[in-house]
Amino acid sequence: MKKLINDPADVVSESLRGIAAAHPELRVDHRHKIVVRGDAPVEGKVGLVSGGGSGHEPLHGGFVGLGMLDAACAGEVFTSPVPEQISAATTAVDGGAGVLHIVKNYTGDVMNFEMAAEFAAAETGSEIVSVVTNDDVAVQDSTYTAGRRGVGVTVLLEKIAGAAAEQGRNLAEVAEVARRVNARGRSMGMALTSCTVPAVGRPTFALSDTEMEIGIGIHGEPGRRRLPLASAREIAHLLVDPILADLDFTGRDGVIAFVNGMGGTPLLELYLMYNEVVTILDDAGVRVARSLVGPYITSLDMAGCSVTLLALDDDLLGLWDAPVRTPALRWGI
Repeated sequence: MKKLINDPADVVSESLRGIAAAHPELRVDHRHKIVVRGDAPVEGKVGLVSGGGSGHEPLHGGFVGLGMLDAACAGEVFTSPVPEQISAATTAVDGGAGVLHIVKNYTGDVMNFEMAAEFAAAETGSEIVSVVTNDDVAVQDSTYTAGRRGVGVTVLLEKIAGAAAEQGRNLAEVAEVARRVNARGRSMGMALTSCTVPAVGRPTFALSDTEMEIGIGIHGEPGRRRLPLASAREIAHLLVDPILADLDFTGRDGVIAFVNGMGGTPLLELYLMYNEVVTILDDAGVRVARSLVGPYITSLDMAGCSVTLLALDDDLLGLWDAPVRTPALRWGI
């Protein structure tokens, strides 16, 4: 294993120290391992909290800032944050208008966010609402979930719900926007290689040089099937066709097309894949209104990609275009 680390046990805490040094506009609570927007809590604004296991950077800490998240909780690598972390983050961003928890559908995440919400509400009397993302069409149930996994739509939801909160919408309205995004988005991923968890020191699963895994999860969970390595064009069909079969994306308002890198795939290849994806969408009568290409929800050093489509309406498009200023996503400012 070749990694830019010191002690594997200190990877998350030392990475958070790097975030604090690189982004002084943010606050990092090193005791609870949470990243908080520098001006939080913002009085009268709904606070947005998300989080999950580390190893998916820039998700979630890289999306803290104006127009997106107010706080992110960093669990250990591929391990849910604990209720104490989530509760501390919730309290830190509560500006009196309630707090929205954005939770990926993994059993540990769902359970710990539920416990934290109960604890924080009892302590502060704040209203807390949770929205769970479950956009992965690859499997119905998987190693860590009951139901579909929450993957690429999480990034789009954090941006769009964050913009709604920034506009001053109330908690019920922001939660409705978040649920609408989740309902209108679908994702599918694949891997060319496994990832290597620093504390383990070896690949999570074995793939030969002539194999690929279709439908993987962001923790290296197995997917739909293992197949012989194919061309980018064939892989694009394997990812996009199941998404189009699951939901009608041919509406007049178009879609956000998001091609995400899993951590070990260069942008050269991701843009090549994006070209294949939009060709398929054009042939299927799906209009691309906005795009996002890059490593935004990763799996450590895994080579591979995922595709996410989000069916837009006028409101969601306006919220997507609204200003955002975070370490990993920034425009309009």
